[in-house]
Amino acid sequence: MGDPVVIIPAEEHPIKLEMIDSDALAILRKLKKAGFSGYLVGGGVRDLYLGKTPKDFDISTDARPGQIRKLFPNSSTIGRRFRLVRIFFPAKKFIEVSTLRSLSEFDMDGPEVVLAPNNTFGTMEEDARRRDLTINALFYEIEGQTIIDYVDGSRDLQNAIIRIVGPPEIRLRRDPVRMIRAIRHAARNSFTIEERSWQAICENACKLRLCPPSRLRDELLKDLYSEASAPWFELAVQADLFCELLPVYRKRLKDSSTTQRQDKDLLQRLFQTIDRLNRISRQHGIHRQKDFFLLALLLTPWAEQRYQLFSQQRSGRLLFQLGKNLRKDLDAGIGTHLNLRRSLRQEIVTLLLGLALLIHNKQKNGWPNRLKKKSYFRSAQTFYNCYQTALTGEPLELRHITDIREETAPQITPPGDSGKRLQQFKPAFAPNSADGVFGFARSPAKP
Repeated sequence: MGDPVVIIPAEEHPIKLEMIDSDALAILRKLKKAGFSGYLVGGGVRDLYLGKTPKDFDISTDARPGQIRKLFPNSSTIGRRFRLVRIFFPAKKFIEVSTLRSLSEFDMDGPEVVLAPNNTFGTMEEDARRRDLTINALFYEIEGQTIIDYVDGSRDLQNAIIRIVGPPEIRLRRDPVRMIRAIRHAARNSFTIEERSWQAICENACKLRLCPPSRLRDELLKDLYSEASAPWFELAVQADLFCELLPVYRKRLKDSSTTQRQDKDLLQRLFQTIDRLNRISRQHGIHRQKDFFLLALLLTPWAEQRYQLFSQQRSGRLLFQLGKNLRKDLDAGIGTHLNLRRSLRQEIVTLLLGLALLIHNKQKNGWPNRLKKKSYFRSAQTFYNCYQTALTGEPLELRHITDIREETAPQITPPGDSGKRLQQFKPAFAPNSADGVFGFARSPAKP
């Protein structure tokens, strides 16, 4: 079918049995004992080869999903396009086991279909050749502790190369999300994308519009939490993927003016701040900030450009009206484009308005006591600190971050409620709040 398979013996690669998760080893051994083959595959092999601790230890086998379920009662079947089996362990841990797949989705003589169905079982070589990148297509078997390589993925790992498996022009048209994954692994590992693969990514960036919005959202969030989003942003802008994911920046970043350079520089610093924020949270055991927090940070240049939200001070009433317009724009823009939940969109608007208030009401010793007493103030202050870090270039520190587990949502009793029912959350700038926007009294209406 292609180049001959390469078998790399134990003494010629860096992966040792003791580096592999004990539960993954137990699954592989149980499959072997039952007469099936089993292999560690994908990102787990890649990360172990690079000396990293894998996030997941995925396994492939020639056993069918039903046979896997019989062997492992502590499991369940998931997936629509292809059935996977999740085997569960204590502490909410699970390992995914898949049956080897065929090349049917990528039959070069077949119809040009984006995200074509793929429910056909296959061989190891077929499974390797249907994977996205060569470095993700390696198999590791525990009996001889060898690496099995059908696509020269081991050589690309040694040479720090990202290469799409097969003809990249066709593979990217069949599943455009592979473009994001190629850039992701290049950014995370400081690898170079092979020339033909890079050219195909640049030429097919617009194909991302064919993907389900929820899938684009999930892929973007993976990179925002990766601690390598800043180098990812650089590559995504060069390949024109960034503006496909966040189209509100399309005109601004494609303009060759000074404004374009300023926007790009600020976005770069925002991504660096997000990486620093996630790194501090991980190192100190702080709960990561939620999705809407990171997305709101990325939208601060857009909010300023469109509404002068942070450079122009407004009264509470005007700020409330601006918030309604901001929400409409968000709904019509990335809200729909990335299939963001209504509550998440509202949280983004709340953070952006809160940032404007903190910027314009900062006093010598902080902020007004009326605002500091609000239950959501600490989150707003963390958002302010992150934004100021990006603006000034000053390093983000642990003292600038609030652990969101310490936060409590504002509790407001609905109008007419006796107080016996559970109190409900209401956005901070709700129009009938007695305290007005973020705790600041609204200006009286003009006659």
